[in-house]
This record gives sequence, structure tokens and C-alpha cells, in this order.
Amino acid sequence: MVFSSIPFLFYFLVLFLALYYVVPFKLKNYVLLVFSLLFYAWGEPIYVFLMMFSAGVDWLDGLMLEKHPKAKKLYLTIAIVINLGLLCFFKYANFLMGAVSSVFKIAVPAVNVTLPIGISFYTFQSMSYSLDVYRGNAKVEHNYFYYLMYVSMFPQLIAGPIVRYQTIADEVRNRQITKENFVNGVSRFLLGLFKKVLLANALGELFTLVSAESNVPAATAWLGLIGFALQIYFDFSGYSDMAIGLGLMMGFHFLENFDHPYISRSVTEFWRRWHMSLSTWFRDYVYIPLGGNRVSVGRHIFNLMVVWLLTGFWHGAAYNFILWGIYYGVLLILEKYVYGSALEKAPTLVKHIYTIFAFMIGWSLFAFDDMGAFGKFFVSLFGANGFADAKTFFYFRSYIISILIGVVCSTPLIGDFLKKEHKPAVELLISLVTAVLFIMAVAALVTDSYNPFLYFRF
Repeated sequence: MVFSSIPFLFYFLVLFLALYYVVPFKLKNYVLLVFSLLFYAWGEPIYVFLMMFSAGVDWLDGLMLEKHPKAKKLYLTIAIVINLGLLCFFKYANFLMGAVSSVFKIAVPAVNVTLPIGISFYTFQSMSYSLDVYRGNAKVEHNYFYYLMYVSMFPQLIAGPIVRYQTIADEVRNRQITKENFVNGVSRFLLGLFKKVLLANALGELFTLVSAESNVPAATAWLGLIGFALQIYFDFSGYSDMAIGLGLMMGFHFLENFDHPYISRSVTEFWRRWHMSLSTWFRDYVYIPLGGNRVSVGRHIFNLMVVWLLTGFWHGAAYNFILWGIYYGVLLILEKYVYGSALEKAPTLVKHIYTIFAFMIGWSLFAFDDMGAFGKFFVSLFGANGFADAKTFFYFRSYIISILIGVVCSTPLIGDFLKKEHKPAVELLISLVTAVLFIMAVAALVTDSYNPFLYFRF
């Protein structure tokens, strides 16, 4: 089940909110837990038990860390091995066996398992609890059902943001469920819904059409890639907005996951603004323990490459994701040690052009898990098949309005304007526009079968 669907909006969410607000506070966590398990079981009825087991490993580990402080490293190691073992088996087993078969020229049978939805997100989230308890940064949760509620909480279960237990620990038992939070939550949820349905879906159609062709001219390839870049941003940031909005409706305050990354002036800045919960996870649990940047130059380069190799591999069991991680690792090293000072002195426009080109090339690699298809598309970007043809102008006419709206909405311009304007007429206009956009979004969901969510793959 996805947030941008009729069953979720008009059945699941309505029934959940009705029960959640009616029951006494001491029962709200249990209502949230039951609905979260039902939400996951809707798409993964068997793997809901895998998620419960994974959560149980870290919950029990927290208890052991508290009870046996002298054996903390042992218990933490056991929990990490189990978590990563499950993740590697379900997500990477076939990829690794295929690599072994290719290198050693032997037949290795494939593992007949499907990828559990959201396993990368809930595994990292649950592991962060064990790591934080080990470090003394999080309280030990003694109630398994409360802990399972935290891990399985349906707003962020499938695709994040990756919420650390310490962020919401106090709100598990003492949160403020107010009218103001509910109204703000509804507004944030609708913002995400509009991003997903009205922008991401429309722009995703453009890339789907372009990528299905072979030997496209450069202008067509760039149009398609712009469509993908905007699609993945509005798809994922829209989902994060909806998750944050749902959390507010329930009294939880999740941290932000995006901060207008496409206005960045360096690749380093881009990764401070994109998928911030994942970036900070790798920073705090991998990069800093490796020594961070307080080491020799050689060791720092090693640390960066390890982090970005793992970041790429986290996204999927495919060579394009590994290369994508290496690509960004190399760019960050170059910014740090080669041309970073020159980039800082460059005009702002040059910084933006450089950064946009860098992440656009990154998206071209991210979009294709078939390396052959990537190779054909990549050379098309640089004119291997000419500059334009009749279809180029057709795509341009059909999607230029959506692209321009997407570009404007990916910047803080509209948000900054609305924050400054609090006049009654402006607020009335906002309400009317919101109502119209909601009707358009629902109509699109009813009539349009194209409603993918890219990060379900992870």
C-alpha cells in the first residue's frame, strides 16, 4: 500500500485516525502498532514476521546492553551480525552469487526469495537503536510492543525518513496531540501528496517514454534525464513530506529529510540536503567511527570511499549503484583536495551549473540497473545519435510546462513567499488552491494507472 492511493487515503487513513483519536492515550501506541503491521502486511503478509524478528533482535540487544555492560561489545556485535546477515541474504545473496559465478565460471544456484519492502530502511533504523544504546545516546525501551511500534510505524516504515529512537523516545509515552499539530500535519501531508501525484508521476512518464527508446538524440536524452531528476526528487521528498505530516497528526516530530538539494552550489552541499537521514546515518555510524576527517589525507580518502561504496550498495544489489557510490566518493574527494578552493571562489552561477551537471550525470547512472542500457543512454547525452529529432519537439511541447513547474517547486521560492504573506486574502487563496489541487490529485489517482514509487526498490 502506498500513501498516494485511494485505499490508503479514503479507507485505511480515515479508519486509523478515527480510532487513534477516540481511544485513550494509553492505547494509542497499540492502535498505531496494529495498523502499522496491517499496513506492511498489505504488501508483505509473510515478511511482516521478518520485520518483527528484526525488531526483536535489537530490542533484546538493548536489554542485554543494559543488563550486562561488561559484555556490551559482544551483544552489539551479535545484533549487528544478525541484522546485516538478514539484509545481505534477502537483498544481496543473488547478486553476490551471480558475481561468484561470473568470476570463477561456476554455476551457483539462485536464492529463490523476494526482496522484503523497506528492509534497508527498517534494518538501519533498528540498528541505530542498538548502536545508540551502546553509546549511551538512547534510553533502553523495556516494552517490546512500544519498540515494535517505533520500528514498524507506518508513516516511515517503507521509505523513511530513517528515524532514530532518540528522536522520538520522549514522544513514545509523552507526546502532545493537538489541533495545531493535526492541521500542520494535514498541510504537510497534502504538500507531499501533490508533489508525488501531480509532479513526480507526470515527470516520470517522460523518462519512461524516453528510456524505452534506443539511440535517442542528445536533446531528447537530456529532457528525459531532467524528467527523472525531478521525478525522483518529488517522489522521495513528497513521500518524506507525507511521512512527516502523518507523524505530526499523531504527535510525533520526525526530522527533515530534504532541504531543496537542487539549489546546492557543490556536491558536498548537495549531500547535506538530500536524504539527510541516510547521510547522517552513514556519517555517525560509519564515517566518524572510521576516523572521519581527523586522520591523514590517505586515510581520509579511504574513509570517504568506504562510506560511498556502502551508500551505493545500500541502494541496491546492482553494479550501477556501486558505480554511483564510487562516482560520488570520487567527486567529494576532488572537491576536498583538488578543486574545492577554486570552486568556492567561482561565481555562484558557475557553482550551480557544475553541481547540476554533476548530479544529473549521477542520476543517469542511478536510473539504469542494466549497464548496457546505461551505456547507450549515456553516450546519447553527449550527441552520439545527433542533437534532436521530431520526437524531441513532441516531448518538449508535451512536458515543458511540467518541467518548468517542477524546477520552480524544487526551489524555496514559493515557500519563502508564503512564509512572508499572512494576509487573509492570501490565506484564502492558498485554501482554494489546496482544495483544487486535492481534487486534481484524487482525479489523477482514480483515472491514471501510472503511480510508481521509486524508493520501494530499496
